[in-house]
Amino acid sequence: MNIYIMRHAEAENTLGDDQHRSLTPDGLRDIELIARWIAQQGIKFDAIIASPYKRAQQTAQALKEHLHSPVTISTLALLTPHGSATDVHDYLDGILAVKPWNNVLLVSHMPLVSYLTEKMSVENVAPLFPTASVLHIDYSVERMNGSVAAHISPERLAH
Repeated sequence: MNIYIMRHAEAENTLGDDQHRSLTPDGLRDIELIARWIAQQGIKFDAIIASPYKRAQQTAQALKEHLHSPVTISTLALLTPHGSATDVHDYLDGILAVKPWNNVLLVSHMPLVSYLTEKMSVENVAPLFPTASVLHIDYSVERMNGSVAAHISPERLAH
């Protein structure tokens, strides 16, 4: 199965509450580039699970709209910037034990997206994630880990 880990798109820099930051126009354009790449790969998500923070919810919703996906976006409180990668990994393995999903998208934040990659991949590396980038893990439910298959960013797609 395939797990896609995505960092939210670019959000406004405000001094207010971090949870309520909105996406910028550039962030919305980056989502369109990523959605185009996902569509070209023929990826159809069985589940989209997002952080409760506004910018992650907006990222998941915009991506869903660009992909014309019928999937419902689920919200997971564990996916906040300083959430536990171990807890998210355990949660996901529990879900995957009963759901026959092939493609799951997690939309979250730095540093959690890096720690999730480290926790869930055999490479045990915590890569940096530019905003709106997506990392693909070819995941084994039986082994509860997988290999990094791709790491795509809007910057790479724009060239």
